[in-house]
Amino acid sequence: MIDLHSHTTASDGQHSPEELLTMAAAAGVTVLAVTDHDTVAGLAAAKAAAATRGVELIPGIELSAFVLGREAHILGHFLRPEDPGIARFADALRTEREQRMKQMVDKMRKLGFPVRMEDVYALAEDAHLGRPHLARVLVEKGWCVDTKDAFDRFLGSGRPAWVDRYRLDGADAIQLIRAAGGTATLAHPGSSKMNRAEIALLAKAGLAGLEVLHADHNPSVREKYVALAREFGLVVTAGSDFHGEKVAPGRHLGMASMPAALFQQLRARASA
Repeated sequence: MIDLHSHTTASDGQHSPEELLTMAAAAGVTVLAVTDHDTVAGLAAAKAAAATRGVELIPGIELSAFVLGREAHILGHFLRPEDPGIARFADALRTEREQRMKQMVDKMRKLGFPVRMEDVYALAEDAHLGRPHLARVLVEKGWCVDTKDAFDRFLGSGRPAWVDRYRLDGADAIQLIRAAGGTATLAHPGSSKMNRAEIALLAKAGLAGLEVLHADHNPSVREKYVALAREFGLVVTAGSDFHGEKVAPGRHLGMASMPAALFQQLRARASA
């Protein structure tokens, strides 16, 4: 099985890189991409763990970007984790994420929920802070039923504790990934409701793949984006978008897999 989308505790995943690779091997995943949000901090540990578990690790990242005002998540695969451009960007985003979290915590307190930054730090440990960390704190405190409830009521776009983020342009995200030797793939286009015009702009900017085979895409959604992938010459990719049961219930490693031939097409684009 080839799964090109997963997360660790370096960003908003539930499991450490070592735990993730152990779970991947047990699930029968032979190729796994670790694609933490806006950071490559977990890749060194993931590489070491993969070497002892018989799993091929694809070094990756997931960048939050915007295309024509719509949020788009761009996956980078086969990139060089030590690339200075990626490192500078990740450092800047770490600071921005912490500032954003402080504003969201302040909004929650004004809403009558006495959450503290210390609570978020304790849960996230050394990870890049993100809304799922705050969502999990709200669940653990008993103020929300689950993380979906936390997003629906408080943390989703336009909700009472929402704070907008730094807006990286989609074309700039693609160039950042390409400069680090990687390929750029649009993650979960169906879940993000990406349309033809937006995908066309990204394809023109150098997009290589379209994550059609995603855990949240039903057959009709997959059919729609397979057609768009063909139209724009994009490689159809697969990803479970695994975060762990506490963060994203119902997803498991390898639940979305892709043929080896398509994987080799994506790899060839990185080499080119």
